[in-house]
Amino acid sequence: MAQDRIVETFQRLLEQKETALIPYLTVGVPDMDTTLELVPELAKAGAHIIELGVPFSDPLADGATIQKANLRALNQGVNLRGCIDLCSRLRNKGVEVPLILMGYYNPILTIGIEEYAKLAAEAGIDGTIVPDLPPEECGPLREASLAQGLHIIPLLAPTSTEERIAKASAVATGFVYCVSLTGVTGARDQVAPGVFTLVKRVRKHTKLPIAIGFGLSRRDHIVVVGEHAEAAVVGSALVNIIDSAPRNEVVVKARNFIAELSSSIPSVTRGDV
Repeated sequence: MAQDRIVETFQRLLEQKETALIPYLTVGVPDMDTTLELVPELAKAGAHIIELGVPFSDPLADGATIQKANLRALNQGVNLRGCIDLCSRLRNKGVEVPLILMGYYNPILTIGIEEYAKLAAEAGIDGTIVPDLPPEECGPLREASLAQGLHIIPLLAPTSTEERIAKASAVATGFVYCVSLTGVTGARDQVAPGVFTLVKRVRKHTKLPIAIGFGLSRRDHIVVVGEHAEAAVVGSALVNIIDSAPRNEVVVKARNFIAELSSSIPSVTRGDV
């Protein structure tokens, strides 16, 4: 990684007092060519960081919408190596926003931890989120990733103990991802208030930016999140738009959705909450 895009992005947004918008999309839905179109268009529409989901057969942290997207991509043969290659192609197209892979541990182990980190860095990937890798067991991936300039971004839930928060914060780089609820991904009507207590607990253990995700689907959700955290992750709502739109309308509908969410999102500075 020639530059630390994640750190630079959060520093810039902190100075501008803006909330980072992080859309999530499943790689290969509806197909790889569309994903290649979507990412630069979402960046133009206001996405500050883009989280790319690696299709997996048992996505335990994901709800029905993303499970369906995973299956659709897997049926097209999309795998971790294909996702890494896609990121390389995006960089060659001039995409500059930070790119994060969100995927499960088994495909990384299949490639090999050090090989994965090397390939990811060469492709211009900035970080990895691994939902089924606890902080106690992330040492090998963390070491290999840091050696290549890649961030490791842990997930924490409202049910996380102080001990778990401390351990996850100690291994985190880039930012910490706070899950807004105790269930799986999926759009909800409102932001679960328990996540804001979690954010306060996490801030006792780290100075890294904090992102809130799971269940966010509307602009008012993003505004509320911006009062407590540095970033908002929107996943299932966007995946549902992409999955349900006619092929010739996917990019336009997804771009318009992100543009609606991103326009002039206010934020508090760290320490004001």
